[in-house]
Amino acid sequence: MTDGLPEDVADVLHLLLNPDEPSHVALLRQVPRLRVQSRCNCGCGTAYFDLDADAVDPAPLGPGTVVAADVRLFTETGECPGEVLVFAQDGYLSWLEVCSWSDDVEVNLAEARRWLQPS
Repeated sequence: MTDGLPEDVADVLHLLLNPDEPSHVALLRQVPRLRVQSRCNCGCGTAYFDLDADAVDPAPLGPGTVVAADVRLFTETGECPGEVLVFAQDGYLSWLEVCSWSDDVEVNLAEARRWLQPS
Protein backbone atom coordinates (compact mmCIF):
# COMPACT_ATOMS: atom_id res chain seq x y z
CA MET A 1 0.00 0.00 0.00
CA THR A 2 2.70 2.45 1.00
CA ASP A 3 6.32 2.09 -0.09
CA GLY A 4 7.83 3.31 3.19
CA LEU A 5 5.70 1.25 5.55
CA PRO A 6 5.39 -2.47 6.11
CA GLU A 7 2.16 -3.69 4.54
CA ASP A 8 0.61 -4.69 7.87
CA VAL A 9 1.10 -1.22 9.37
CA ALA A 10 -0.17 0.58 6.26
CA ASP A 11 -3.24 -1.67 6.06
CA VAL A 12 -4.20 -1.15 9.70
CA LEU A 13 -3.76 2.63 9.45
CA HIS A 14 -6.07 2.66 6.43
CA LEU A 15 -8.59 0.49 8.28
CA LEU A 16 -8.58 2.72 11.39
CA LEU A 17 -8.51 6.19 9.84
CA ASN A 18 -11.93 7.23 8.55
CA PRO A 19 -11.80 9.11 5.21
CA ASP A 20 -15.04 10.91 6.20
CA GLU A 21 -13.41 12.66 9.19
CA PRO A 22 -11.40 15.80 8.31
CA SER A 23 -8.69 15.14 10.90
CA HIS A 24 -8.30 11.58 9.62
CA VAL A 25 -8.06 12.82 6.02
CA ALA A 26 -5.10 14.97 7.08
CA LEU A 27 -3.52 11.98 8.83
CA LEU A 28 -4.06 9.77 5.79
CA ARG A 29 -2.15 12.34 3.73
CA GLN A 30 0.81 11.76 6.07
CA VAL A 31 0.87 7.98 5.58
CA PRO A 32 2.90 8.00 2.33
CA ARG A 33 5.65 9.92 4.14
CA LEU A 34 5.77 7.69 7.24
CA ARG A 35 8.61 5.37 8.07
CA VAL A 36 8.73 2.91 10.95
CA GLN A 37 11.40 4.12 13.35
CA SER A 38 11.08 1.09 15.64
CA ARG A 39 8.72 -1.66 16.71
CA CYS A 40 7.91 -3.14 20.07
CA ASN A 41 10.09 -6.12 20.93
CA CYS A 42 7.29 -8.20 22.48
CA GLY A 43 5.81 -9.17 19.09
CA CYS A 44 2.56 -7.19 19.43
CA GLY A 45 3.27 -5.20 16.28
CA THR A 46 3.22 -1.74 17.86
CA ALA A 47 5.10 0.63 15.53
CA TYR A 48 6.69 4.00 16.27
CA PHE A 49 6.90 6.38 13.34
CA ASP A 50 9.36 8.82 11.86
CA LEU A 51 7.88 11.61 9.74
CA ASP A 52 9.32 14.71 8.12
CA ALA A 53 6.88 17.26 9.57
CA ASP A 54 8.11 19.89 7.08
CA ALA A 55 6.81 17.77 4.18
CA VAL A 56 3.17 17.50 5.35
CA ASP A 57 0.55 19.57 7.10
CA PRO A 58 -0.55 18.68 10.62
CA ALA A 59 -4.01 17.29 11.26
CA PRO A 60 -6.38 19.59 13.18
CA LEU A 61 -6.07 17.66 16.43
CA GLY A 62 -4.61 20.29 18.74
CA PRO A 63 -1.34 20.34 20.64
CA GLY A 64 0.22 17.47 22.52
CA THR A 65 -0.36 13.76 22.21
CA VAL A 66 -3.86 12.55 21.36
CA VAL A 67 -5.51 9.28 20.46
CA ALA A 68 -6.51 10.01 16.87
CA ALA A 69 -8.28 6.67 16.37
CA ASP A 70 -9.02 3.61 18.45
CA VAL A 71 -10.87 0.42 17.69
CA ARG A 72 -11.68 -2.47 19.98
CA LEU A 73 -10.92 -5.86 18.50
CA PHE A 74 -13.50 -8.65 18.44
CA THR A 75 -12.85 -12.28 17.65
CA GLU A 76 -15.16 -14.47 15.63
CA THR A 77 -16.75 -15.60 18.92
CA GLY A 78 -17.43 -12.02 20.03
CA GLU A 79 -14.66 -11.87 22.62
CA CYS A 80 -12.89 -8.51 22.94
CA PRO A 81 -9.23 -9.32 23.66
CA GLY A 82 -7.78 -5.86 23.03
CA GLU A 83 -7.66 -2.75 20.90
CA VAL A 84 -5.58 -0.85 18.38
CA LEU A 85 -4.87 2.87 18.81
CA VAL A 86 -3.33 5.50 16.55
CA PHE A 87 -1.52 8.31 18.34
CA ALA A 88 -0.64 11.73 16.97
CA GLN A 89 1.62 14.37 18.47
CA ASP A 90 0.93 17.97 17.55
CA GLY A 91 -1.13 16.80 14.57
CA TYR A 92 1.41 14.31 13.18
CA LEU A 93 1.14 10.52 13.21
CA SER A 94 3.38 9.25 15.96
CA TRP A 95 2.68 5.58 16.67
CA LEU A 96 0.30 2.67 16.21
CA GLU A 97 -0.25 0.64 19.37
CA VAL A 98 -1.65 -2.85 19.77
CA CYS A 99 -3.02 -3.50 23.26
CA SER A 100 -3.89 -6.90 24.67
CA TRP A 101 -6.42 -7.35 27.45
CA SER A 102 -6.46 -11.13 27.33
CA ASP A 103 -4.22 -13.90 28.55
CA ASP A 104 -6.16 -16.40 26.45
CA VAL A 105 -6.24 -14.78 23.00
CA GLU A 106 -3.09 -13.69 21.17
CA VAL A 107 -3.36 -10.05 20.19
CA ASN A 108 -0.86 -8.74 17.66
CA LEU A 109 -0.94 -6.61 14.55
CA ALA A 110 -1.50 -9.60 12.25
CA GLU A 111 -4.57 -10.71 14.22
CA ALA A 112 -5.81 -7.12 14.54
CA ARG A 113 -5.53 -6.70 10.79
CA ARG A 114 -7.57 -9.88 10.24
CA TRP A 115 -10.24 -8.88 12.79
CA LEU A 116 -10.53 -5.36 11.32
CA GLN A 117 -11.10 -6.53 7.75
CA PRO A 118 -14.67 -5.97 6.57
CA SER A 119 -16.68 -9.20 6.36
